[in-house]
Amino acid sequence: MSTLVATRAPEARSSSGFRIAMLLPGALVTFLLILFSLGLVLFLAFRGNDGSLLGAGFTVANFATVVSDPLYWTVTLRSLVIAALVTLATVVTAYPVAYYLAFHAGRRRGLLLFLVTLPFWTSYLLRVFAWKIVLAYNGVLNSALIESGIWSEPTLAFLNTPAAVVVTLAHAYAPFAILPIYVALDTIPKSLIEAASDLGARPFTSFRRVVLPNSMPGVLAAALVVFVPTVGDYVTPALVGGPASTMIGTLIQAEFGKANDWPFGAALSVAVMLVILCVVLVARFTDRRFGSRT
Repeated sequence: MSTLVATRAPEARSSSGFRIAMLLPGALVTFLLILFSLGLVLFLAFRGNDGSLLGAGFTVANFATVVSDPLYWTVTLRSLVIAALVTLATVVTAYPVAYYLAFHAGRRRGLLLFLVTLPFWTSYLLRVFAWKIVLAYNGVLNSALIESGIWSEPTLAFLNTPAAVVVTLAHAYAPFAILPIYVALDTIPKSLIEAASDLGARPFTSFRRVVLPNSMPGVLAAALVVFVPTVGDYVTPALVGGPASTMIGTLIQAEFGKANDWPFGAALSVAVMLVILCVVLVARFTDRRFGSRT
């Protein structure tokens, strides 16, 4: 018995050491790239701007400016509205694709999933520039409308508008919405759908009463995956949006760049993170409500 315990002790220590070695890289990345970065942003947010890298002194003036200046309220509200529209457009268009992949793709499922993930192989900037070419004054869309005889001359109504930002972001984040919805749909037991059909439920009723409620966790996950990064996006508004499409990420980038006011840019970032945190908490509460019903 003592020999057995003695042989198991080194094996347990070896297994524990292996787990620590495997977890260490992820823990270091989490600390350096997430916790340390967040701590540095919080530190800068309470510093005064004296032109130095880390500022001077401690103050709440940065947050007072964020709260009192209506400009930042307006831009933040615009960012939330644009992100909400992008999320709605992305989820609404992604759901039918995910539904087809889960229930009707058959042998083509692997190929279609490959095509869904294909945009990940190209640069995000390349996709944004492609939409800029499509929506430009002499771009693909204007040329097609003129060639078809619908319009007689090009229009500026497409590019440099909030609608252009919504369309571009919705296309860029479509795969991020399709995949979690597909996973949620694919995990629904087919026996539930068959039982609903055996009880006389029509296809739409079966979808409304069985499929949609059970897929809502995936829908909420997709909405969060799309909403959170689009709120702070600044590349797309700068390339395909105009002054009316300025988002909070653009202002934050300007504070860290041209204005060279890192403390105020950090305060803006913290304010945006708090707003996003409230949205995430509401989504988590909604997810639990759906989970308790299903």
